[in-house]
Amino acid sequence: MNDRTSEIQGREIKRVVIAGGGTAGWMAAAAVSKLLGKVLDITLVESEEIGTVGVGEATIPTLLSFHQMLDINEQEFMAAVQGTIKLGISFENWLDIGHRYIHSFGTSGKDQKTAGFQHFWLRGRKEGIASGYEDYCFELKAALVDRFAHLPRGGINYAYHMDASLYARFLRTFSEQHGARRVEGKIVDVLTDAQSGCINALKMEDGALIEGDFFIDCTGFRALLIGKALGVGFEDWSHWLVNDSALAAQTTAVRDAVPYTRAIAWTAGWQWRIPLQHRVGNGIVYSSRYTTDDEAREHFLATIEGEIIKQPWPVRFRPGRRERCWEKNCVALGLAGSFIEPLESTTIHLIQRGITHLLQNFPQVITRSGIEQYNAQLDAELQHVRDFVVLHYALSNRRDTPYWEYMANMPLPASLQHRIDLFRDTGNVFHVPGELFAENSWIQVMMGQGVTPHRHHPTADAMSKAELERFLGDIRTHTLRNVEGLPAHMDYLRQYCPAPVPPMPGQPPR
Repeated sequence: MNDRTSEIQGREIKRVVIAGGGTAGWMAAAAVSKLLGKVLDITLVESEEIGTVGVGEATIPTLLSFHQMLDINEQEFMAAVQGTIKLGISFENWLDIGHRYIHSFGTSGKDQKTAGFQHFWLRGRKEGIASGYEDYCFELKAALVDRFAHLPRGGINYAYHMDASLYARFLRTFSEQHGARRVEGKIVDVLTDAQSGCINALKMEDGALIEGDFFIDCTGFRALLIGKALGVGFEDWSHWLVNDSALAAQTTAVRDAVPYTRAIAWTAGWQWRIPLQHRVGNGIVYSSRYTTDDEAREHFLATIEGEIIKQPWPVRFRPGRRERCWEKNCVALGLAGSFIEPLESTTIHLIQRGITHLLQNFPQVITRSGIEQYNAQLDAELQHVRDFVVLHYALSNRRDTPYWEYMANMPLPASLQHRIDLFRDTGNVFHVPGELFAENSWIQVMMGQGVTPHRHHPTADAMSKAELERFLGDIRTHTLRNVEGLPAHMDYLRQYCPAPVPPMPGQPPR
């Protein structure tokens, strides 16, 4: 096969069309316009009449690198989206009812030579000289006492809570400043080339044609381009991720925002609470196999705090992924390409990774080898995130409802079962370079979910008991002293990004 026969379409890419707005569409528009706007014509098509899911309001630290790549000013961003800081996720009622642990963004302790810190901590627990694992992680301790400040040389790992609608609006302004063009209207048809099968144009409700060389599908669960027009199938993961429904609502804040997301397990799913500066985002994720919509709604309304600003709206979803997220001259981002429930706040990250991989592989002309590379990268990332989310269910001790009984007995992906067995048997964590969740994330969740390794690495035995006690004590003292020097989270933010939220069109100022 020569270079010409490996091409999918025989023209150079000059016109990029993004179908759909929301977080996925405007993140794509922002990145492509900022980095390639001088050589590409970029058009985003969206309709004001078509709503967005609008629940991706908790992020992970990778979003900081996305913003740095685009030279986005953090203070302007935080003020525009009424953001707060996120240091991790508080998991409540997951191991057992009444139990709580935090998966933080920090690194625990210090690794030594051939062994990770967890091995020294495990020996310290056996010797009776180690305190709780949380005492050795700066970000985790800061989250527990509601403290935060920016530190020199990236001395604290953090992410954001943000208003998803305001974020899309912020990115729209950013994208338009870098040359992206927005077209209002509904897509009624997707026109493809009879020979190549590639997409040629989007037909609008008013009859207009939006022609392009390359298309990005951000049409959400409808997947108008990748699914309906190009016929790419969907791999269902509901045998591992049984939740298929959600309700989301917005409420007034009744207290200062804490620097972590809350994920609260209940009888047939879990609830989220995401504190912003001006309100709280709430949601309940559940399985229609194990509860009814009415039961979920009743529980949800009985447990949320504050006055309801926006009544609960339903979200139906199917967990899984497209068989290929890049097909011919179309890439699917966000919900059009995959859905993994937002338990670990990975929705926006997966959009970001899809965009980053696209930019790294962005073609002058589309080739099969480029498509294969993109799909392989994204597939590996999706499976890794899937395994990490399933981990929380697989390790629960709960058996109080049929929902949790199913979780206790469901067969796990072989890749996940290996990670659990390895940690339980040896205290080691299997990690592939470049994976999203690093060793400390797996350790915090597995130990938080009750997995205690049977043994520690012999390197930890090379220290005398006195040396080990001094080693652990120095780390704990240093962690606690640094946390005590931080201001309260919201006190810091009120000085850092004090600008008020601009009103939405047609609405009075907040």
